[in-house]
Amino acid sequence: MSFEPLKGIRVLDLTSVVVGPVGTWRLGQYGAEIIKVESPEGDLMRGLGGLSPTGQHSGTYLHLNRGKRNICLDLKKADARQVMERLVASSDVIVANMRPQALERLGLDARSILDRHPDKIYCMITGYGTDGPYSGLPTYDSVIQGVAGVAGLTAVRDGAPTYVPMLVCDHVTGEIAAGAILAAIVERKSSGKGCSMEIPMFETMAAFVLQEHLAQQSFDPPVGPPGDQRLLSPHNKPVKTADGWMSVTVNTDTQVRAFMKATDREYLLGDQRFSSIAARARNVKEWFEIRGAPLISRATAEWLEVFQAADIAAQPCHTLESLQKDRHLKQVGLVSFEEHPTEGRTASIRSTIKVDSVYPSSRDPSQPRGWETRAILNEIGFSEGEIGQLLSDKVALASPERMPLSVGY
Repeated sequence: MSFEPLKGIRVLDLTSVVVGPVGTWRLGQYGAEIIKVESPEGDLMRGLGGLSPTGQHSGTYLHLNRGKRNICLDLKKADARQVMERLVASSDVIVANMRPQALERLGLDARSILDRHPDKIYCMITGYGTDGPYSGLPTYDSVIQGVAGVAGLTAVRDGAPTYVPMLVCDHVTGEIAAGAILAAIVERKSSGKGCSMEIPMFETMAAFVLQEHLAQQSFDPPVGPPGDQRLLSPHNKPVKTADGWMSVTVNTDTQVRAFMKATDREYLLGDQRFSSIAARARNVKEWFEIRGAPLISRATAEWLEVFQAADIAAQPCHTLESLQKDRHLKQVGLVSFEEHPTEGRTASIRSTIKVDSVYPSSRDPSQPRGWETRAILNEIGFSEGEIGQLLSDKVALASPERMPLSVGY
């Protein structure tokens, strides 16, 4: 099925690693043409995201750079400016996650571009924005998890801060950026004007943490300590069963009564500490201790059958290995395989958004560095002779091999 509401929109992708590529990947899923500008050194995530057959396409890079056309340019060389000017002029949206100072040196900051092209939508994803004292400081997802209070939540629960073992800040901020860009595209359709947007990781993630955990201190004067005490309970973890772990949550009064009956705790049905949502909120420590108690009398599969019969939200707590074998994911075909032009047989994760009962195409596999350098330079008006000179001067680099992309949707 063709679901391409952004067809005809060209996005110039000046991003690398995870946060920017997540945002531009999402725009590509909606049909935008994404031109990824990559440095001769290559996107760090080509090697940082795990091992690969050639060392050039980690699994993370493969999945976050689908549907992007790759041009390799050395932006430090003076002649690269003329290439970038033509790329900017031919694009609708420019997305960057370089440090602001570097963008200014290259003439690729928002002011420089919008002064020349006021109809462009410019989105800069930063670590800390450009207003506060942290502006321009280097950062990565783990640093943002720390400073935004994400890691500190586990310090309250477990006594020591820990990172979420995935790049959650990058993914969240990237998706927020994609949504903001979509809104700007809609606005431009009516006004004809472009705009400059800034999406800071720190403020974005701090806002998420505070929306949930400012809690009792949302009021003046505060009515209690900060933090949603349910989520911060040391018992708010997967529950041990006879043969593994499972996740189970009960919130409504009906669910709580069903849970107590299913787990042979009917003697608690008359306990006023747990008789209502308000009562459980007042006695959250004791309630979560009961809710999180091990269920080692039965295997996970047995408990799932019991809980599903009682209409209680429960599922196995997967490992990375068992997740791939989950019967639901296998039936809906979340992961399939295709032939990559340089990496051989690789996994392809389809869109999770269903439109008119059909999942849109996952688009072409991620490209080797410089895969479409020649084609893109030709499209923006460079002659064969000029392209040859740019390649000879190493202003631009082109992939040594060029074969059709073979996909398997």
